[in-house]
Amino acid sequence: MGNDMKKIKLDIVGLSYSQTQSGAYALVLGEVSGRRRLPIIIGSFEAQAIAIEIEKMTPSRPLTHDLFKSFGQAFNITVQEIIIYNLVDGIFYSKLICSDGKKVIEIDARTSDGIAVAVRFDCPIYTYEFILSTAGIVIEGNDFVYLENINETQEEKTTSAATGGFAALSTDELKTKLQEALSEESYEKAAKIRDELNRRKAS
Repeated sequence: MGNDMKKIKLDIVGLSYSQTQSGAYALVLGEVSGRRRLPIIIGSFEAQAIAIEIEKMTPSRPLTHDLFKSFGQAFNITVQEIIIYNLVDGIFYSKLICSDGKKVIEIDARTSDGIAVAVRFDCPIYTYEFILSTAGIVIEGNDFVYLENINETQEEKTTSAATGGFAALSTDELKTKLQEALSEESYEKAAKIRDELNRRKAS
């Protein structure tokens, strides 16, 4: 086995619109104790599920991953960690390590789902050295984008007028719009409105 199977802890360092695949997002994981990053292409549904939990937005109704968490908790099952344990033909394989307090069970999951579940259970994400050394990208310095809003990068390229609509509104109107966006489950819009509100707080 050797060093190859060394478990390495990862953090979520970024989530941005994929420049290569339309409708996809790049989820970027980074090793906690080093400079390597692991970019994983995921679908927009899973990207939203991860972003919502990171941003602590509450959807009007539970999303699939919220349901999974409630279901687990109802039966006293917790997810202890997620391990990205293999990489074959560009596809990452993951499993959830679950426990009911007596026995520990491993459950296979798509990596995007696994991470959406991990952020809800607030549990660590791990991978093995051989995966990081194969698919990792070394970042020089700290010039990396941290938790951008999903889709922000693409929007900025095409138009800066997108947020212009919100800038013209009063703070109260924005708060109303934020509630509307959440109830319509349009989370990207909600994120933009929240950003505008945060900008006002900061200025």
